[in-house]
Amino acid sequence: MLCQMYGKPLMEIKGDSMKSLLRIFLMVLGFCTFMLAANPSVPQEGGKQYAEVTSGNNTLMKLEDKANPKLYGGAEVAAIKTWGVGSPNSLGLGETFTLLQGHYFSTLFAVIVVGVILAFLGHYMVIGQKKFNHGKKIRVFSAYNIVVHWCAAVPFVLICLTGLVMIFGDVLGGGGFVRLARNIHGIATIAFAIFGTLMFLMWIKNALPKAYDIEWLMIMGGYLSQDKKPIPAGKFNAGQKMWFWVCTLGGFVMVISGAYMFFQFADIDTLRGMALLHNIVGFLIIALLITHIYMAVFAIEGALNSILDGHMGEEELAILHSHYYKELNA
Repeated sequence: MLCQMYGKPLMEIKGDSMKSLLRIFLMVLGFCTFMLAANPSVPQEGGKQYAEVTSGNNTLMKLEDKANPKLYGGAEVAAIKTWGVGSPNSLGLGETFTLLQGHYFSTLFAVIVVGVILAFLGHYMVIGQKKFNHGKKIRVFSAYNIVVHWCAAVPFVLICLTGLVMIFGDVLGGGGFVRLARNIHGIATIAFAIFGTLMFLMWIKNALPKAYDIEWLMIMGGYLSQDKKPIPAGKFNAGQKMWFWVCTLGGFVMVISGAYMFFQFADIDTLRGMALLHNIVGFLIIALLITHIYMAVFAIEGALNSILDGHMGEEELAILHSHYYKELNA
């Protein structure tokens, strides 16, 4: 019994096992050799790269999805250089996304950031900061308003800054710094989704448009002069209302489109569309975020204090938010 199993001598069984192990070893060795030789960055015979000479595993693809019998062939790679909107071979959003993402989006973001900052630098130098008497103060924001605002504002600013880091990742050298920015981007998005919703519900009534907002827009809120004439505005002026809607609704669009791209729970064309939408809304958000920061910190002396301690100087309130001032007095 000890010398014989299943009708075969023990030595024969050992011999068969050794042969099987040898076959497995040779198969693994062959596979490893193939993988090392198949490095895409290593030129193959004839000067081609691995991707140009290796057939893709088309058995896993449906017949209608087969675009090329190669993993991706040389002719296909060469054709990318000639892609353009409206080309006869265009399918879906592929070439549009490639063209805009590869050549225009980062440039447009750079123009917006630099252009808006220079515009407000010019305003500060030519028009200057408006100053008001802050002797008597009136409470305009509750503690709840202040907490919700900052809990939404801090992650929102982080989202914008880390988004710009990713857009200019190649210029910044990529690597761990850009990966860290990507991770912060995702965490801050979750925080904004929560507190941005609370802020939306908190201030939606005050942000509804009024007839006098048109007049505010026509005179640019009085920011083009140092005159202290009453400006038609409620608790929020037309510019602040505009920022509120872009920040909240636009922010929610960014959260949703970002989730589509992160989790990739859609077809490739939908993901391309979401990426395009994410960038386009991003243009508006970045421009108005810089505007909001300038107006709160530099355009009006002490304006930032209203969302820090909840109080605004009576003169500032009477001039810049005349309709709201009348409501408070009534």
